[in-house]
Amino acid sequence: MPKNLLIVESPAKAKTIEKILGKDYTVKSSYGHVRDLPKSNDAIDITNNFKPVYEVSPEKKKVVKELKDWVKKVDEVWLATDEDREGEAISWHLCQVLGLDEASTKRIVFREITAPAIQRAIQSPRTVDINLVNAQQARRVLDRLVGFELSELLWKKVKGKLSAGRVQSVAVRLVVDREREIQQFESTPFFRINAFFIVQNEQGKDVILKAELPQRYETEADAETFLQKCVGADFSIADIELRPLKRKPTAPFTTSTLQQEASRKMGFAVKRTMVAAQKLYEAGHITYMRTDSISLSDLALNAIARQIEKDYGAEYLKVRRFKTKNASAQEAHEAIRPTYIENQAVPGDSDQKRLYDLIWKRTIASQMADAVVEKTVVQIGISTIPDAFLQAEGEVLKFDGFLKVYLESKDDDDDEEAKGMLPPLKVGQELPLQEMTATERFTRPPARYTEASLVKKLEELGIGRPSTYAPTISKIMEDGRGYVVRESRDGLERPFRVLHLQDGQISKQEQTEMTGATKNRLFPTDMGMVVVDFLMEHFRDIMDYGFTAGIEKQFDDIADGKEKWVEMLGDFYEPFHATVEETLENADRATGERILGKDPESGRTLLVRMSRLGKPVVQIGKPEELDEGEKPKFANLRPGQSIETLELNEALELFELPKTLGEYEGQEVSVGLGRFGPYVRHGDTFISIPRGEDVMEVDLDRALELIREKRKADAPIGTYKGQPITKGKGRFGPFLKWNDLYVNIPRRIDFDAVTLEQAHELIEAKVEKEANRYIHRWENEGISVENGRWGPYIRFKRKNIKIPKVNGEKVTSETATELTLEQVKAMIEAEVPDAFGKKGKKMKDKG
Repeated sequence: MPKNLLIVESPAKAKTIEKILGKDYTVKSSYGHVRDLPKSNDAIDITNNFKPVYEVSPEKKKVVKELKDWVKKVDEVWLATDEDREGEAISWHLCQVLGLDEASTKRIVFREITAPAIQRAIQSPRTVDINLVNAQQARRVLDRLVGFELSELLWKKVKGKLSAGRVQSVAVRLVVDREREIQQFESTPFFRINAFFIVQNEQGKDVILKAELPQRYETEADAETFLQKCVGADFSIADIELRPLKRKPTAPFTTSTLQQEASRKMGFAVKRTMVAAQKLYEAGHITYMRTDSISLSDLALNAIARQIEKDYGAEYLKVRRFKTKNASAQEAHEAIRPTYIENQAVPGDSDQKRLYDLIWKRTIASQMADAVVEKTVVQIGISTIPDAFLQAEGEVLKFDGFLKVYLESKDDDDDEEAKGMLPPLKVGQELPLQEMTATERFTRPPARYTEASLVKKLEELGIGRPSTYAPTISKIMEDGRGYVVRESRDGLERPFRVLHLQDGQISKQEQTEMTGATKNRLFPTDMGMVVVDFLMEHFRDIMDYGFTAGIEKQFDDIADGKEKWVEMLGDFYEPFHATVEETLENADRATGERILGKDPESGRTLLVRMSRLGKPVVQIGKPEELDEGEKPKFANLRPGQSIETLELNEALELFELPKTLGEYEGQEVSVGLGRFGPYVRHGDTFISIPRGEDVMEVDLDRALELIREKRKADAPIGTYKGQPITKGKGRFGPFLKWNDLYVNIPRRIDFDAVTLEQAHELIEAKVEKEANRYIHRWENEGISVENGRWGPYIRFKRKNIKIPKVNGEKVTSETATELTLEQVKAMIEAEVPDAFGKKGKKMKDKG
């Protein structure tokens, strides 16, 4: 029997560490937090110094029982949860739940899962750091109070089931502010002059030398005047300047920079990056992945230096000691790096392999020599304009240094043009002009955020910490919240002018280009904008970037023992709660209403606003303009339209829908806008119009094409027990439909090549699962008792309700069969007061 029990968070981590420690230790996982605040208003006793009322999560009760059993079997318990505040809090909760003395229970931390690191940690244990625990408790309690109170306020003043939070609402504000900056941006045209000369390269072949006038012209007339002056001019090289430059490598990865670079180089979402990084850490391949430090340990520096000398030679080595500039860096004490730098690749899935390769290259490059570049700047004189010079630039890489391994990517809105090598040139050389152009360009608004660039901005502002970036981004993009969406959108065609000077003649031409196209950028929804405006009006402090960063600094002070967490909460909560009460009492409902003008047909007001269901709508007729019993006319917005930017003519167009296109097979064919977007309707069949197509541009021929495609896709792939099997793609992915039963198609099965045998297997499994699902089912009442993963539960309409103990005993699937409808109704009413009353009040979802 092992003498020691070591507890970590994840089972993968447990397996890796158990191999290192040997037979004297058993390593078990707590599977993350074992207890948390319950999802109820009484989770925090505000009057008793904000005392949290923690409870063991239902799904963790079995884990806790197993850990308690192990505690009894061993001589000593070690806590080895992650080294950040979250990990410290998990260790403290384990002490509380398992009855361990936090003052004497050994707590170890390590930044990599390697034998030397684990052995060093075992040799120098400490106890739970209560300051770190209190910093985490302060964050958890504060965020719960803010989240619950603001969310309940939004339910009453905007729409039900919305959420708000101290960090997430500020993150949404960043996206909203950027969108409005773009909307209000006025693009200014200017003209850029380029000249193209014919010169010979080293092989004697004619090549083009491109030069540019550093000056820009604001008007076409000014640009044309410059070209006129160049008619008949001679061009020659006035000066050639060689500038040696050095490029330095960037620091090793922090959490934020890893998320940014994985997004740029591989298109990874923030969450995808962190999932892969977590797995790499738990398998012992990289150091701890939640860090804002860029330093490397002496041990790591020595190992990296040996690897560079071995693989590339001594001339490529330059040891660098990066220092973290961020004063609040506290989540860990080392950058993200491979644990064994000699491992250039590791096993794992595709994401893990690609991410590890990125981390390995960035770490190696950080300790390599500078790249040496020779930059050439050529000044080209114009005989007819003595004080003007065209400029050509080129670069030659003299020593590749760290570029041999790695080059940091830039965001795609960084517009720097790569400079190549110039052909042989000399001062005084005459340059024959092939063509000179003056091309109209336009100033550009700031780029919309990507997930990674939003993380970068949060970090710059001091909002959140490495452990909170990914959850914050995921939260604001949840389907149920509807605040921010990540989308790729087509641009608009824009004309631009080009003036050509060739063979002494100036000609003019108009061309077109696509502008404003985006790929995987963050857009605020109308609901996101309305909520931000409401919170900015009533809670300016909460939404202030500096205030939110200041709260993070207070958490840091608590972690350092410089501030009492209860006092900090008290100072914050009292004025905040007073503002909530005042807003609840006096604020009007927020709808984002904008009046666009008058409907020319009825003369009534035409406006846009958010409906009570949270959908943006166009409305004709205010209540005071309508006759008794008359209702306003409504229309839905098209995809990509917003209540902030919709114009009167665009709004009027929407009332043309639904629009009849003609007939097909004796039934009407029409197009319209519905809850799930634009559609074609044929009889009782609705077919979604593909994304990117304008519903107003769909004619009868295109509609018939979509109808035929839909029929082909919906054709049965076979039968099961005499009933047809069809397949389709829905909101939750690909599915089979049989006898009104929907069956998800798992990823392992190719949707386009589902065999009849596979379909039968999936249907049979679903039928068996459904047969075992219900213990009781009262369809007329909308009530059922069902088997769940953690035992039986009550389903009332769309809500899942926990079954309380009966006579002090937990209800099992067997004993649940004895429950009567009256007993089940009583259990529902205990959770949902007046659930069966006349008004049928809806239960609030406070999750």
